[in-house]
Amino acid sequence: MLTLHHLNNSRSQRILWLLEELGVEYKLETYQRDAKTNLAPPELKAVHPLGRSPVLTTDDGAVAESGAIIEYLIRHYAKETFSTPEDASMHQQYLFWMHFAEGSLMPPLVANLVLEKAREKASKPFFIKPIANKLIDGILDAYYRPNLEQSLRYVESYLSSHDWFAGNAPTGADVQMIFPLESLVASGRASNLAAITAWVNKVHDRPAYQRALEKGGEYAYA
Repeated sequence: MLTLHHLNNSRSQRILWLLEELGVEYKLETYQRDAKTNLAPPELKAVHPLGRSPVLTTDDGAVAESGAIIEYLIRHYAKETFSTPEDASMHQQYLFWMHFAEGSLMPPLVANLVLEKAREKASKPFFIKPIANKLIDGILDAYYRPNLEQSLRYVESYLSSHDWFAGNAPTGADVQMIFPLESLVASGRASNLAAITAWVNKVHDRPAYQRALEKGGEYAYA
């Protein structure tokens, strides 16, 4: 029996979506973030030493990391739906987007989140705020913002001429890409990215995604 160890407001929501799409029998163990630190509870370390989510436990042990879990589920349970593309060009796209989501898109998003939190904490005493803002903006402008903007332009261009990331139907690449893109849409940072917004809405309209939301509980996209 598969068990998904699901942390609220985390990447495990996309694994829950995939499980619902595949129609796999599974158990759901839910965990809540610490109210002060926003980190995963220590109980997750009993499941996997890193103590993070998602983690999928199987008869052969625990599988961590979204990409690895997606590959595991598709290899063992995908049939016609969500199967890995056989067409060579689409398989290449599949591999690219599977790694792009966490390798190129998530790092600047996370950095932006962390630095904005640092900006809030540095606002007191008041005379520190201008210095902190200048320093944080310098870091963001020097690297993270340009890289994020370039990545988003590329995604927007691709989705403007493709229904899904790797073919005419959703695949594991779409599962991997939903977390960063729905965060962008929910935060309002994709207001001028029509193709990305339409794709996220299309995913959210899928019955399996709706079932995943019901089972996973409250989910703050941003």
